[in-house]
Amino acid sequence: MASQTPQSQTQFQDFLPIMAQKLGGDGLIGELCNGFNLLVDGDKGVITFDSLRRNSAMLGLQDLSDEDLRSMLKEGDFDGDGALNQMEFCVLMFRLSPELMEESYLLLDEAIQQEFQNCN
Repeated sequence: MASQTPQSQTQFQDFLPIMAQKLGGDGLIGELCNGFNLLVDGDKGVITFDSLRRNSAMLGLQDLSDEDLRSMLKEGDFDGDGALNQMEFCVLMFRLSPELMEESYLLLDEAIQQEFQNCN
C-alpha cells in the first residue's frame, strides 16, 4: 500500500532539521511533545480528527482541508484506532521531514559501516 502525503504538506517549509540542529535530540523531542500537547484531545489523551481540526490553526495549519487532516491522521495511525498517540505523532513528524529522514539514514549507514570495521 502506497503512503499518501497530504497535498497541502508540500506548501510548508520543513523546519524540523533546523530545530534538530539548534535544540539537539532531546530538545527536538521536547518540542514535538509540546506540539502533540497543543493538538491532543484533553479527554482522550490522543489527537483525534476533531481535536486536530479544532487546534491546527495554532500551528499555522488553518488552511488544511478536512481531507488533508484525515490523510494526516491515517498516515500516522499505526495501530488503526483512528487517532494519534504521542509516539505515532512524533514518528509522523519525522516521516514528513524528508531532510531529517535523509540525515537519519546517513547516520545509520555510518554507524553500520563503523560497526563492520570494528568486527574486522
